[in-house]
Amino acid sequence: MAVTISLTEVAKQGAADEYTDYMVYRRLAESRRTKDPKLVEILTELSKAERRHYDFWSKYADEKQPMPSRLTIYITLFLRYLFGITFAVKYLEKHEDAVVKRYKSVSHLIPEADRSEFDAMVSDEVEHENAFLEQTQGKYVKYISFIVLGLADAIVEISGIHAGSLGIYSSTLITGLAGIIAGAAASIAMASAAFAQAKQGFQGSPSLSAAFTGVSYFVNAVILATPYFLTKNMGLAIGTSITLAICIIAFISYYNSILSNARFLRDFLELSGIMLGASGALFVFGLVIRSVTGITI
Repeated sequence: MAVTISLTEVAKQGAADEYTDYMVYRRLAESRRTKDPKLVEILTELSKAERRHYDFWSKYADEKQPMPSRLTIYITLFLRYLFGITFAVKYLEKHEDAVVKRYKSVSHLIPEADRSEFDAMVSDEVEHENAFLEQTQGKYVKYISFIVLGLADAIVEISGIHAGSLGIYSSTLITGLAGIIAGAAASIAMASAAFAQAKQGFQGSPSLSAAFTGVSYFVNAVILATPYFLTKNMGLAIGTSITLAICIIAFISYYNSILSNARFLRDFLELSGIMLGASGALFVFGLVIRSVTGITI
């Protein structure tokens, strides 16, 4: 059964959403951390656009006082301080597809006198704001793919190395050291590959691309190896390391879903499945090597 949405209901929700966005953009523009004049201008224009949208919907809403979502405002401002302006703006605009769909569902109820203003507002949501969003890209955002590459590869490879080592060795210390040494070597190899890749038409610095890839790989390797130095219990060490790996995968998947409009759940399940599958296969391989060679370290 189709659900009928009234113009008043959409207007009430639209007024609250648009006023919330207006408040966020205004506060971002006025923040002391936003020092780039061009960025201040962009954020100011976005806040003005959201205010116009609020003014439009407030004519049809039965509530005159806007009820902005303070939680959304605080979360977005917190994300700005934590991950930067680009991530915060992308987070705020992630719901735009649903907003446009909701607005268009009541387009036939808009009076002819306001039709042009309504169409302009929808156009803002679809095109105008996206054009502004492209200009808010921080100078380091272009290197996110290299950081994700380093983190993702390290999670799969280092977790697999630990699992394979556990199949051979009986010492958590040796297993942790194996991960650190392999991580150091692999981070150099990954950095070299990223440098070569970035030289092939990438609009950025090959050196920075290599640095982001190599450093993110090695830092991840250290994080995943740390539990093996803190306990002699094999089960606890590998369980903690895998838990850390899954948490990092969740962070990578969510961060990438915001910046690249990717699907969080799909990416999370795919990378987690690859990591767990590789770890399981290498653990079995390590056991086979141990049984064949008779190594007991």
